[in-house]
Amino acid sequence: MSSPLDRAAAEALDAADPLAAFVDEFERPAGVIYLNGNSLGPAPKAALTRVAEAARQEWATDLITSWNKAGWFDLPYRLGDRLAGLIGAGPGEVVLTDGTGLNLYRVVSAALALRPDRRVIVMEGSNFPTNNYVVQGLVQSLGQGHQIRFAELDDLAAAIDDDVAAVVLTHAHYKSAHVLNMTGLTAKAHAHGALAIWDLCHSAGALEVDLNGCDADFAVGCTYKYLNGGPGSPAFLFVATRHQATATQPMTGWWGHDAPFAFERDYRPATGIGRMLTGTQPILSLVATEAGIDMIARAGTGAIRAKSLALGQLFQSLMGERLSDAGFILTSPAHPNDRGGHIAFDHASGYPIMKALIARGVIGDFRAPATLRFGFAPLHLRFVDVWDAVDRLAGIIHQGVWRDPAYAAVDAVT
Repeated sequence: MSSPLDRAAAEALDAADPLAAFVDEFERPAGVIYLNGNSLGPAPKAALTRVAEAARQEWATDLITSWNKAGWFDLPYRLGDRLAGLIGAGPGEVVLTDGTGLNLYRVVSAALALRPDRRVIVMEGSNFPTNNYVVQGLVQSLGQGHQIRFAELDDLAAAIDDDVAAVVLTHAHYKSAHVLNMTGLTAKAHAHGALAIWDLCHSAGALEVDLNGCDADFAVGCTYKYLNGGPGSPAFLFVATRHQATATQPMTGWWGHDAPFAFERDYRPATGIGRMLTGTQPILSLVATEAGIDMIARAGTGAIRAKSLALGQLFQSLMGERLSDAGFILTSPAHPNDRGGHIAFDHASGYPIMKALIARGVIGDFRAPATLRFGFAPLHLRFVDVWDAVDRLAGIIHQGVWRDPAYAAVDAVT
């Protein structure tokens, strides 16, 4: 019997893979192994076709009539309802709009307004920086004495007390992929009268998420990672039905008005999730997201998670077998159930190593100061891709290729 870590064994896993057919639904550049779907998902062929159709027919030919004829006006809601089923939300609780940062500003503002007698916001300090910056800016603009209480991962529960208005946490960490206990931390927040807000950027489309099962209050996330919506595709936000009649957000605009085409002078918020919208939506970008959401729904988040874990375990095992003495330090949780859809290793020369690896057709990414991230989005990856990626990485390390000074030059985007 062949070793479970040889290439033939990886090919056998692909032959038995129930999700194997999805690989051909993506554009796959020849010779490229893409391990960065955790940062930007690759292009579904159906998305490229749909955007071309929308541009040629709906925009170029049908022009402004497409707001009605093609259902443009309803897209944020219709796509929100389709996404809702993938994150444990109900109809009318999710809408696609704007970017994650803007949506975080909205929902944290709404949460603080629902807890006007409290001034503390609990966050985890190594969050993706935008989350910290957005909430810091909000606190400054409110000018009401709010403060952020930053806590380490292991100290989050202890940081929640009766002074807390909102707990703002990332479900799967952007760098380490560490997954937080959404159910437990939401329950702890509620026990102290606080509201729970979750960032699902590295969860939606990669993990099984149950917002209503966890009793979450608000959530945000992007669609350009595991949902394959395209660069800068619209983000989403979730507001639990129980809050929709009273939640208010500061970026009030005509799309969030109860009767936008009445063109009234004064603002009246819509009665449901629509009150979280502001202005005219980016239609072509919204159109592009539909194919990716559809693919995740067809595959099922349970099957996606199972394959992602298997891909990650193969990668981790191969790294241990072939590069255990090469200076790589696993910074993701060692147990696969404790991490999201990517694996992170630190290395003192992480940047030139990653740059050399990309030059040889294996695309991961680097996060300062020393982290190499490798994503395992299972709909476009094969097990043999993982084997080949580690093989190329081992060649780069053992041959010293990464020492070429050209790979030390830092690009604008890492």
